[in-house]
Amino acid sequence: MSKLGTLGARLHHGEVGYDFVKNRKIWYGISILITITAIVGLAVRGLHMGIEFQGGAVFTTPKNMSASVAQTETWAEDASGHDAIVQKLGDGSLRIQIAGTDTRQSDQIKEDLSGKLDVPAEKINADLVGPSWGDQIANKAWQGLGIFMVLVVIYLAIAFEWRMALAAFVALIHDITITVGIYALVGFEVTPGTVIGLLTILGYSLYDTVVVFDSLKEQTKDITKQTRWTYAEIANRSINSTLVRSINTTVVALLPVAGLLFIGGGVLGAGMLNDISLSLFVGLAAGAYSSIFIATPLVADLKEAEPQMKALKKRVLAKRAQGAAKGEQAPAAADEAPYADDESDDTAPAVVGPRNQPTSRGRGRGRPSGKRR
Repeated sequence: MSKLGTLGARLHHGEVGYDFVKNRKIWYGISILITITAIVGLAVRGLHMGIEFQGGAVFTTPKNMSASVAQTETWAEDASGHDAIVQKLGDGSLRIQIAGTDTRQSDQIKEDLSGKLDVPAEKINADLVGPSWGDQIANKAWQGLGIFMVLVVIYLAIAFEWRMALAAFVALIHDITITVGIYALVGFEVTPGTVIGLLTILGYSLYDTVVVFDSLKEQTKDITKQTRWTYAEIANRSINSTLVRSINTTVVALLPVAGLLFIGGGVLGAGMLNDISLSLFVGLAAGAYSSIFIATPLVADLKEAEPQMKALKKRVLAKRAQGAAKGEQAPAAADEAPYADDESDDTAPAVVGPRNQPTSRGRGRGRPSGKRR
């Protein structure tokens, strides 16, 4: 842990680092490939919408049922004529979901299941969800997501600038597409818990992105008054300075979510946890990735397309070429601030941290105490 803390301090001060912005085309390519895979999975398999969105009936049996999930699913489909989803809950009861049924059909299905499961009909609990109510829930979910995205873009445009707002919006679309695509590929049911999970991970993704943007905004004040760093280089320093923080918060958030998904949903059989835990798990990982590899490099691309940033880059490269011709060493990342106000001394390096003052030559020479006489 001490080594990780030391690494975080060195990354923060720019002593070490990885050039994320320079290799941004690689990250863009990886993101595009993953996004295309998610879209293809969504188009081929589609989303498995829950009862809450399409309407239907949910039957819950008593505890400690001996019937298997596969056998119960077959009985439910034979009784209803529709696809059924059966989950075994932690107490041994069965949760049977059948879409497209009304009150009359549900009563008949309940009687059929009672005979197949050898359970009195009155002990099987039946809940009905109308299709109109499901459509209303789906519309409200899309409206909430749309309002969330609009408010986020407006806030980031005011707090930072429109380029950062656009980059954050692209990162959010990236996270949503990947999460929904994985839902389609895995075949998990989409429930209101899934929507809650999506909204949660979008907020988390924005948190990581805003942390980097805030560092970038602070480090690029009066950037055109210096000729030491380009905008892309400062953007890369902002990523590295917040890298360990992003990794730590992501890992800490993923551990309990992984417990819900793999232990709660997989080992203990609490299937209802899967709908929210999968969206959280995939979304948290995708959000951390997008804040580092997509949002900030995209801001660097957009900013360096500006005439001022193009002119700054030319001045920086020209100065470095002159220094190389004179045999001077190019500015290194270690022990230097992002840039210094070099209008007065264009060649003086910026130094971070305490500096040892030189001792005057000959002071106290020949005198043990070092005091003047």
